[in-house]
Amino acid sequence: MVRPIVKVTGAIRDERGLQTPWDHRYAHRTKRMGSSAVRELLKFTEQPDIISFAGGLPAPEVFPIERFAEACQKVLRDYGAQALQYGPTEGYLPLREQIARHTARYGINVNPENILITSGSQQALDLIGKVFINRGDRILVESPTYLGALQAWNAYGAEYVAVPSDKQGMITDALEEALRYGPKFIYVLPNFQNPTGVTLSLERRYQLVELANRFGVPIIEDDPYGQLRYEGEHLPSIVVVDGQYRGNHDRCYRGNVIYLSTFSKILAPGLRLGWVVAPPEVIRKMVEAKQGEDLHTATFNQLVAHEVSKGGFLDEHVKVIRQVYRQRRDVMLAAMDRYFPSEVDWTHPEGGLFLWGTMPEYLDAKEVLKDALEQKVAFVPGESFYPGGGGHNTMRLNFSNATPEKIEEGIYRLGNVIRAKMQELAPA
Repeated sequence: MVRPIVKVTGAIRDERGLQTPWDHRYAHRTKRMGSSAVRELLKFTEQPDIISFAGGLPAPEVFPIERFAEACQKVLRDYGAQALQYGPTEGYLPLREQIARHTARYGINVNPENILITSGSQQALDLIGKVFINRGDRILVESPTYLGALQAWNAYGAEYVAVPSDKQGMITDALEEALRYGPKFIYVLPNFQNPTGVTLSLERRYQLVELANRFGVPIIEDDPYGQLRYEGEHLPSIVVVDGQYRGNHDRCYRGNVIYLSTFSKILAPGLRLGWVVAPPEVIRKMVEAKQGEDLHTATFNQLVAHEVSKGGFLDEHVKVIRQVYRQRRDVMLAAMDRYFPSEVDWTHPEGGLFLWGTMPEYLDAKEVLKDALEQKVAFVPGESFYPGGGGHNTMRLNFSNATPEKIEEGIYRLGNVIRAKMQELAPA
């Protein structure tokens, strides 16, 4: 039998000269995918001599390791067969009930029917993209906004309507004009936003909810840091404000907001446990989407998180985290006052893990980073957080992961780098 000769054109060749045709087999959506600037930078900053302000990493010193060890033993001893078995897509019911009780302390009154357990809140963002976004749909976002959300939704063909923000969060006076572009939904991080660390003011929360309801546009509220407040008064979540606006006093939430949160910042990110609060019909659709991804979130992890969090431990543990992070935030702010040039401006976060620096316009944060890495200190240039471009002279600094001593030294080094770069490039 003589086989026909098929000529393959455009094939990629590897370093051995062999054809690698995979490039022609990727789905079109992969053209909109890209590596996270933060994750790529973290690979470099794994070097032990680098002082890194780049990641959003919790402090390993606050991980309740002994509590986890006891919980793992108890789960395997008492619930081993269940913990190692498949589970429902919605999540472990006792954990969902526990989340409902915990969130009620913050005014979010829901029942387990409103809750879906996800493999980290990043999966929740991906599920939202899968369920809601068609190619070309416009998403209204703050500018700058969370890079992980952009990365999740780019693959689904999202376009972005960017609303500027200031030190009180999204500028809601600019929101009405942006809503006239017909966005599919609004995405907002109201508490200690990633990347800027700013908090959406109470007045703007009410204005956001009023405008969203008037235009009939849902809100995605991403709240991974809401419990990590170090000063000031707690502000009601967007989902709570929406319930007040609608007069919804039912335990089964049926409003205009999808609320996301996570155990990553209050227990440990390695658990990969997040949750979604949404109307039951939205939860059902997200369950269908999740079944095609991973069937369900790891059963063992859910049972362990439930066991660890019992008996009021989570509330007490969050208090410990607040003390540690508040000290580190204060050390960073004081060091910036001492070592940064007066031409640099930065935010004063009331909680969370990040603050945001703005250098003079003639500086490029990427070029500053190159010099900073030579001095063994790292940060994230802010440009990646702007969906419409901009922010070339901005930087995100994380204060939760480094010790106070390293924060002091790292900010000293970074201040010297910025000052040297300003002297080199300052206009006459």
